Amino acid sequence: MPTRTSVLAIVLAGGRGRRLEPLTSDRAKPAVPFGGCYRLIDFALSNLVNGEFRKIVVLTQYKSHSLDRHISRTWRLTPELGNYVAAVPAQMRLGPRWFAGSADAIYQNLNLIHDESPEHVLVFGADHIYRMDPRQFLAAHIEGGASATVAGIRVPRAEASALGVIDADASGGVRRFLEKPAEPPGLPDAPEVALASMGNYAFRTADLLDALAGDAADESSNHDIGGDLIPRFVANGALRVYDFVSNEVPGVSARERGYWRDVGTIDAYYDAHMDLVSVHPIFSLYNSQWPIYSWQPPLPPAKFVFDDEGRRGMALDSMVSNGVIISGGTVRKSVLSPGVRVEAGALVEGAVLLDDVVISEGAVVRHCIIDKQVVIPPGATIGVDLTQDAERFSCSPAGVVVLPKRQVVEP
Repeated sequence: MPTRTSVLAIVLAGGRGRRLEPLTSDRAKPAVPFGGCYRLIDFALSNLVNGEFRKIVVLTQYKSHSLDRHISRTWRLTPELGNYVAAVPAQMRLGPRWFAGSADAIYQNLNLIHDESPEHVLVFGADHIYRMDPRQFLAAHIEGGASATVAGIRVPRAEASALGVIDADASGGVRRFLEKPAEPPGLPDAPEVALASMGNYAFRTADLLDALAGDAADESSNHDIGGDLIPRFVANGALRVYDFVSNEVPGVSARERGYWRDVGTIDAYYDAHMDLVSVHPIFSLYNSQWPIYSWQPPLPPAKFVFDDEGRRGMALDSMVSNGVIISGGTVRKSVLSPGVRVEAGALVEGAVLLDDVVISEGAVVRHCIIDKQVVIPPGATIGVDLTQDAERFSCSPAGVVVLPKRQVVEP
């Protein structure tokens, strides 16, 4: 097997994330906060670093300032050992144009591959929630002897039409790769289950370079990895699938095994947060054997104050970050990010509150996502009357109310 030094990892982090607006109005999708203390990109980077792949380039493009800042502040590896996580913006190396697609993003940065001369290239997406040992993925890729391998996960057919779908034979060879098909094919042993792409790929370097050159020369291509590049490997019989269910991650319970969430919509983002807060969560952030790394702000521990009838500071079935003060309010089944304040008589239920949100005295917020530095005035209600909320704020198809960063809320 190649050593970890002969593998280059590329994380694609240029996505705009239109379906996550307004959370992506001011930031790239991979920079969207998650789980109180993290950014979406931290999950892909943690998997790679835990798996001892520590030559990592992150290709950025759309509104990347907060993402670049997060990477430079958080992901400082040991350069003396040749390790790095480097954010690489669109540099227009091939002319005055931005990336035309994910495959074009790699093609415009071939110098990064040539500089390292790796035997294999791992290409990971930057905006999914999961744990994966990439060493096992690479080992399966090399053992299979294919030019490229895609990681696949089993999902209900009803949900698969929003994803890339893999039609594979019993030996793991891929017959078809279908990008967001209207009628996803089911599995032979489970007709109502489809095998979807996780957005993670392993390539033999020489074959990747050939495929990228062919795609770049194709004027009809959209230059997308899933829609254009991968079908080239399928046509040559050179693509295999790696079943994610076989991946063994230290510290992962049977309940969590195979967990993967594409948080590309507001409802998916909200639901993934709700996965965190049960007594036995379907996805646990408390796995010290395979930690998720991030930058933690220098804040004191959370504080809960007042123990009087009618003014008791408490949080139940919730995750509460450093710097939070719950001052006589009640929090249930919610995720509170650093610096949040919940004042006397306030009620927070089923909410995701990002950094420095203030829920003022007597306010009620339910079934909502509130972005950074929003102040909910005294006595206000959010998520109580959806008709009223829809006149002022964004509301998802499932009725999640979303307030953008620094939204001014009238009393």
